[in-house]
Amino acid sequence: MRQSPANRILILLKTDGPQLAAAVGDVLGISSEAARQQLTKMAEEGLVEPVAEAAAGRGRPRQFWHLTAAGNRQFPDGHADLTATLLATMVSQLGQGAVDTVISARETETLRRYRSEIDLSADLPSRVANLAAIRTREGYMADHWQDKDGSLVLVENHCPICAAASACAGFCRSELETFRMVLGADVEREEHILLGARRCAYRIRDTA
Repeated sequence: MRQSPANRILILLKTDGPQLAAAVGDVLGISSEAARQQLTKMAEEGLVEPVAEAAAGRGRPRQFWHLTAAGNRQFPDGHADLTATLLATMVSQLGQGAVDTVISARETETLRRYRSEIDLSADLPSRVANLAAIRTREGYMADHWQDKDGSLVLVENHCPICAAASACAGFCRSELETFRMVLGADVEREEHILLGARRCAYRIRDTA
């Protein structure tokens, strides 16, 4: 299905971060001015906003376009409001132990599913690539690459359970531990959406 220019811009800003109008134009195959007109229209709808950032040296500030909170809400959120409300009610009525039980059960089921698709006998880059594909199917808009030092990076540009994780940080701790177990590797979270980052990013190294 052909995507609209607005949807393509939303995805670009979500996956690659803030962009200059010229860069948006390059991706869409249109002029900078046409891209700026599209971005201005989206700004009027509350989906994006321009932020002036100082250029290197003495050049005039450059205008980067960012997603707004409303723009971020255009992506799947896993029924965020309902999830957060249910978790808050569970804690108040049943105690934190009940939520911990739910998190533990989810971790067990997730680990079972991931292990059925990821072959631990494969090399680490293959395992990371497989995990990224699984996470993308689940709505995390994942990507991966290998840095010059040999370590691997897994990034998730979207978190469809962000509201749940905000209500209970145990979900984030559980996912980190799941990654370590399913990859059989050392995994450290370097960027975290809940701490204000644009995305979650993980540094992965072989334990051997």
